[in-house]
Amino acid sequence: MATLVTMPEVAAGATEVVLSKWRVAVGAVVKVGDVIADMETEKAVVDYACDAEGTVHKILVAEGASVDVGTPIMVLLSAGEDGAAGEALLGGEAAVQSEIAVDAPDAAPIVASVAASPVSSSAPEGSRQFVSPIVRKLARENGIELANVVGTGPLGRVVRRDLESVAQRGDSATTAAASYSTSSELATQEHSSVYATIPHTRMRQAIARRLTESKSTVPHFYVTADCKVDMLLELRKSINETSPVKISVNDFVVKAVASALMDVPDANVVWNPEAMHKYESADISIAVTTEGGLFTPVIRGVEKRSLSNVSMEISELAARARAGKLRQDELEGGSFAVSNLGMFGTKEFSAILNPPQSGILAVGAASQRAIVEEGHIVIANVMTVTLSADHRAVDGALAAQWMSAFVARIENPLSMLV
Repeated sequence: MATLVTMPEVAAGATEVVLSKWRVAVGAVVKVGDVIADMETEKAVVDYACDAEGTVHKILVAEGASVDVGTPIMVLLSAGEDGAAGEALLGGEAAVQSEIAVDAPDAAPIVASVAASPVSSSAPEGSRQFVSPIVRKLARENGIELANVVGTGPLGRVVRRDLESVAQRGDSATTAAASYSTSSELATQEHSSVYATIPHTRMRQAIARRLTESKSTVPHFYVTADCKVDMLLELRKSINETSPVKISVNDFVVKAVASALMDVPDANVVWNPEAMHKYESADISIAVTTEGGLFTPVIRGVEKRSLSNVSMEISELAARARAGKLRQDELEGGSFAVSNLGMFGTKEFSAILNPPQSGILAVGAASQRAIVEEGHIVIANVMTVTLSADHRAVDGALAAQWMSAFVARIENPLSMLV
C-alpha cells in the first residue's frame, strides 16, 4: 500500500526542520535505510534514512523549506500500485496543489507547481486552515491576518514562505507585512543612518537562545592564570620538524585540559537537578567558527589519544563543521569546552558556558612578556587562560585546583606525552 513519509524529529526537542537537499527523485526506488534527503537542524546537517520502501510517487516539500516535524514530505507507492493510491492517501485536491516536480537529485532548483495564489481575499468558507504554531506566532507578531493567506505547503498548510509572500506583495490585508520581509534590504530609520536588515539563520537563533539561557540561569565564575609556554613552543617546533602531522598550540591545550581533568576528576562533572554526573573520560568540545556561526563538536576520550590523533580529529571535525557536514551525535555530550582566540591576537577573554557543560577554557595568544624568575626580570612567552565554571557543580577551590593542574601540564608538555 502507499506510504506517506513524514518529517522526522532529527534532534531531541526539535519542532521544525529545514529540508536542505533531496537525494532522490520522482520514480526512484527507495529501500529501508536509504538516505533520501539532507535535514538541517540548528546545529548540523543530518542524513534522513528512510524507514519505508517503495517507488517515489510525489515529493511534497521543496529544498530549503522549513517544515514542522510530522509534516508529510513524500509519497511512496508499493510494487504494482498506480498513482490513484497515492492520490487517495494524500486526500485529493489540497495535496495536488502542493506537488513538487523533481527530475533528478542534482537537478536545477526545485519548482513548486502550486495551482492556488498564495494570497487570497479570504479563506474558503467553512474550510479548515492548517497552520503550525510558529507560523501563527509570526503572523500575530507581524499583524498578518491568516484568513487572508492561502497555504502552499503540504496538504494546504500555511508555511513561512506564505507569510513572506504577503509581506513582499505589500498586501492591503495587513499593515505590518512589510516589517516581516526576510529578504536583506536597506531600510532607513528616522533619526538614524542607513542599515541593512539581515534575517536570522536557525543557527544564529539557536546561539542567541542558548547563550542567553546560559548567562541567565547558570552561575558563572572565573579563574585566570598565566602560563609560561617556552617549553611547549620548543617541543612543538621539534615535533613538527619530523612529524607528518603538524601540531598546533591548540592541540597541546586540548590535551592539557584532558590531562588536568584526569588529575582532578572531581572537576569532570555536569550539574543535573537530581544528581551530579561525574564522567570517567575527558570528552571535550572544541569551538569552531564558521560563516553561519559557532559549532562545538566533541572529541571523546581525549586522555587516551595521542597528540597527533587529537590534532587530526580536531582538523577533521573543523573541516566538516565549516562544510555543514557534522552529525548530530558529534555535537552532543561532553563536560568541558575549549575556546581559543589566540590565533586572532586576543590577549585574554572570558567565554560563556555551553550548557550543560560545567567548564570552558578561554585561551589567549602567547606573547613575549617580562616576568620575574628567582628575583630576576626575564623575557618569556606567556599565554593567559581563563576558566569559566558552573558554580553549582564546581566550587572555587576545585576550579583553582584544576587550573593549577592545567598550568603544570601546559608548562611541562612532555608530561602529556608519556
